[in-house]
Order: sequence, then structure tokens, then C-alpha cells
Amino acid sequence: MDDDLKFRQTSTDLKLLKPALNFLKPYKLQMVVAALALLFTSGLSLSFGQGLKIVIDKGYMTTSPELLAKSVMAFILLMLLIAVGTFFRFSIILWIGERISADIRKSVFKHVIDLHPSFFDENLSGEIQTRITTDTAIIQSVISVSASIALRNTIMFIGGILLMTISNIKLSLIVFALIIAVVFPLRYFGLRVRTLSRNSQDRIANAGAYVGETLHNIKTVHAFNHQEVDKTAFDKHIEYSFEAGVRHIRMRAIMIASILTLVGLALGCMLWVGGSDVMAGRITAGELAAFSFYAAAVGVAVAAISEVVGDLMRAAGAMERLMELLSSRNLLEDSYDKGKPALQGPGEINIRQLSFAYPSRPDRFALNKVNLHVKPGETLALVGHSGAGKSTLFDLIMRFYDPQEGGIEVDAQDIKTLDLKTLRSKIAIVPQNPTMFTGDVLTNIRYGKPDASMDDVKAAAEAAYAREFIEALPSSYETFIGESGTQLSGGQRQRIAIARAILKDPEILLLDEATSALDAKSEHIVQLALDKLMEKRTSIVIAHRLATVINADRIAVIDEGEIIAVGKHQELLDSCPLYERLAELQFNH
Repeated sequence: MDDDLKFRQTSTDLKLLKPALNFLKPYKLQMVVAALALLFTSGLSLSFGQGLKIVIDKGYMTTSPELLAKSVMAFILLMLLIAVGTFFRFSIILWIGERISADIRKSVFKHVIDLHPSFFDENLSGEIQTRITTDTAIIQSVISVSASIALRNTIMFIGGILLMTISNIKLSLIVFALIIAVVFPLRYFGLRVRTLSRNSQDRIANAGAYVGETLHNIKTVHAFNHQEVDKTAFDKHIEYSFEAGVRHIRMRAIMIASILTLVGLALGCMLWVGGSDVMAGRITAGELAAFSFYAAAVGVAVAAISEVVGDLMRAAGAMERLMELLSSRNLLEDSYDKGKPALQGPGEINIRQLSFAYPSRPDRFALNKVNLHVKPGETLALVGHSGAGKSTLFDLIMRFYDPQEGGIEVDAQDIKTLDLKTLRSKIAIVPQNPTMFTGDVLTNIRYGKPDASMDDVKAAAEAAYAREFIEALPSSYETFIGESGTQLSGGQRQRIAIARAILKDPEILLLDEATSALDAKSEHIVQLALDKLMEKRTSIVIAHRLATVINADRIAVIDEGEIIAVGKHQELLDSCPLYERLAELQFNH
């Protein structure tokens, strides 16, 4: 599956987290409060060193119960203050993490849903779905936990270094020398952790995409007894992601272990030299304890930061993947003149010198020099072999793609100059296999007009010959129909799709042989609904069975992307050999 991905791996750098800052801007107040709480708790934590010095030198060493009690009470008060500050810090930062994750998800989805359809021809929907869900969860985790740990330990590191220097310069130099050595493994292993993190995320996304595709087509999987093959293929995806994850974890473990070893050496050297100074009387035990606390705080901070670096790298990879989506350019952005009057008219269509090739097959025209004029209220049928270009013409009329040559006019206006929403509000499409969305019947009919009243929905269902079967369902219009309408028959789904189109009340209808997959009884009912739907509307009908379009106003014959003949049924029988052959095959003449 990897070879099919259009999203390629690129270098991962912490700079890639910068776009996340744009999502943080609206929450400056919360960040200020969190930062103050962070400084408050970190400052109090660092004061432990001096508290420890006082407890030892003024408490234990003086053998004074009063001083010891006061020192312990001050210690307990310090702990309570740290607990309160930590509560506010965690509450606010966790809220910010949840909020940013939600904002990123909404932003990415809003952008992706408006992208041109060819984007989804070239990129896996499961991969996109994983980015919106899993990758944002990684960023949420980093903002809520890892970033907080990194900031807190950075403050502890800086504060500890300053207090160490003030306390004992000789011991500080020993610790500094070994801390500087930590930079090298951090840099060396960090580069590898970044790459392995991105690779692990891509492998997981591939596995998610495979699951989505398989479950979406579960009936086909079962029909061909393909379960064992799919299990084996999925096992491979999981093993690939597992191996990538293990490599990433192993590299992080080596990095952390190396850093802890160096930190341990620094602390060991410091304790040996410091202990010698205590025994020689050059410093007190309390001073050594305080310095040891600061050195330990610095060591722990370095270790924590080195561990968090791996999480930050994962977040950088996740942010990069999300930014790839956000930066994807929409090839069909509106270029209409906002000062132009709204599109109003009876639904006249004029297609002139139209040539189009799909982005994935740029060297082969799916349509070539097509010219057609569809009058307002006219029914035009498109016939021809599969792959001739009929459905492609529908896609271009809906402006899912733009042609390389020529153009399409609706009511004397080039559709490239029209607002996409305005254009598509004039058109309704009833496909051969209508799309049903998970939910109830009412939601699926209202998809054509979300603000429609219940009376309008029932009227549309009545006109589509669907009201009787809908009201016989267990919960009538509120009946759950399953994913993709699996609990409905083909004829029922088709009539709901027609009701959806009727509710939209468009000027132009595009019908993709809406009865070809139905039994005779369902076909008759659906055809009655279609006849009612097509009344006084401009209609273009893709016909695989000529019997359904014999009475069309005109029939256009398409062959290999070209219009080779236009006329009525009998005219084409007499003048078009291809149409004649199709008629002979279907009518057995």
C-alpha cells in the first residue's frame, strides 16, 4: 500500500511544530495563567534545596526540637503550595491541549472537505482519516503533557544551574562538564528518533486505511471468501507498524539510557568531591545536601527533557502530516465575480468544444471536443458503451473537475465564473447506486435541504413514492438505516435518493440510470417517481438500457469520449450504426 501513497515522508524537525502556535494564539490568557502557575511551582520546587539545607544545618545539626519543628512545618507548607500550583497548571494545560486538538481537527476537516474530488482519487481516505484523528491525538498529548514537562524541566534546569553556581562554583564546573557531554548523544540519537517516529506513524496510518477499506466493502469480502487473505494482509500491516514502532522505541531507549549514564557520572563525581570537602570542613553537610538537590534537579531535568524530545519529535511528524493536508491546494477554488448577479434561469446547458483528461491519465482524453446544447426543460439521454465518458460529463457539469479545453455554460454563464455553491444548488444528481449516510431516513432525505420542514420532507417522500414504505418502518422517518443504508433494499434507497432530489427542487437533473439495478416492480415504482421528478426540469439521463429513454426529447451517442450522433430513437436507428447495434442487442431485433 505504501507505493500508492501520495503523502511522502519528508524530514522531521521541531520547527514543524511552529504552525501549532497559530492555534494557541486565541488562548493567550490561559497560557499566561498556566505559565505563571508553572513558574510558581518550579520556583517553589527549587527552594527545596535551601529548605533541605536549613533542616540539616539548623535542625538536625543543632539538636533543637523547636527549629526542627519549624523547618518541617515550612517544608509541609511548601508542599501544599506546590500542590495548589500544580492543580491549576495541570487543569489549564490539559484544557489547552484538548482545545487545540479540537481546533486542529475542525480546521483540517473544513479544508479537506472543500478540496477537489481528484485529491481523493489520488490519496487514501483512510490515511486522511488517521491524520485527522490519530495525529491530532499525538499533538494533544504533547501539548497537555510533554510540553508541560519540557517547560517545567527547562525552568528547573536553568534555575538549578544558577543556584548550583551560587552555592559552589567548583562542584558546578564538574557537573557542567558532563552535562555538556549530554548534548552529543541527544543530537545524534534525536535525528534518528525523528525519522523512525515519522515512519512509525505512516505505518499505523496504512494499517488504518486498510481496515477502513476492508470493512467498508465487507459484503464483497465475504462474497469472495476473502477473509483469510485480508487477515494475512492486515497481519503484515500490523507487523510492519510493530517493527517500525519497536525501532523507534529502541532508539529512544538507547538515547535516554546514554543520557542517564552521563548524568549519573556527573552526580557521582560531584558527590565524591563534595563529600571530601565536607570531611575536610570546607563546606557543611547542609550545603552539600542543597547542592546535591540542585544537581539532582538538573540531572532529572536533563533526563526528562531528553525523554520528552522523542514525544516532541513524534508531534513534529504529526504536525507535518497535518500541515500537508492544510497546505493542499484546491484546484477548483472559486474565481467568480461577487458583484455579478445571482445565477437565475430555467437551467439551459451549453457545452462547447469540451476536452478533458483525468489527472491520473493526462495523456488520454476521457472526453474530446464535445459539443451539446440542452434546452430548458428538455430531457437528453446519453448512451454508449461503458467507459465512453458519460459519467465524466456529469462530473464536469457539477464542476468536480475543470476541463483542459472548452467549457460549460449554465444559463449563458461559464460555470468557472460561478460560485460553486450557487452552481450546485441548481443541480441534483440521482446516481445508479445512491449514497446513504449513517443515520435515519429523515436525515438522508433532508441531505438535499437540511432546513426543510417535516411537511416538505413528507411531500418529497410522497412524490418519490417512498412515503408508504417509510411510514411502515419501525420508527417511520426516524428509523436507523445502518451504514450506507444496509437495512434498506435497492429500490428503497433509490426512492429516498429521489426524495432527496425532489426536496432540493433543482432546475437541472442528472440521472445515472437510476433503475438499472432494480427488479421489475421496483423499477416501475422508481420510474414513476423519476417521471414526476423530471417534469418541467432540464434533465440529462445516462442510459444503459435504451428502453428507458426511447421517449427522451433527444438521445446523444457517445463513443470513446466523442459525440458521434444526436437525434431521436428512430432517427438514430436509421443513421447511427453504433446505436443500431446497441438496439439490436437490447431489443433482440
